[in-house]
Amino acid sequence: MIQQASAMGLLRTILIILLIYFGIKILSRLFAPVLMRFVAKKAQEKFGQQFGGFQNQANQKQQQKSKEGETVIDKMPNQNKQSNSDVGEYVDYEEID
Repeated sequence: MIQQASAMGLLRTILIILLIYFGIKILSRLFAPVLMRFVAKKAQEKFGQQFGGFQNQANQKQQQKSKEGETVIDKMPNQNKQSNSDVGEYVDYEEID
């Protein structure tokens, strides 16, 4: 009982495959922008949760400490630089072989 493929069955299969291919292509053009916006929004929310929380906490602390019109210095320069004025300027270099 061997069944042989008919020309009509082959054409029907090829037609179904082509219809599915073009259907997916058309649907992807319609729904891809919506899907990309959704993915971008989720990524932005995740990024905001990871990094935005630190900035918000720092801004809140700074606003609580400083008053309007007051000068605020975030970072003080290092005062550990000691040089001997008798020796002269020290130049740090690296020898290249």
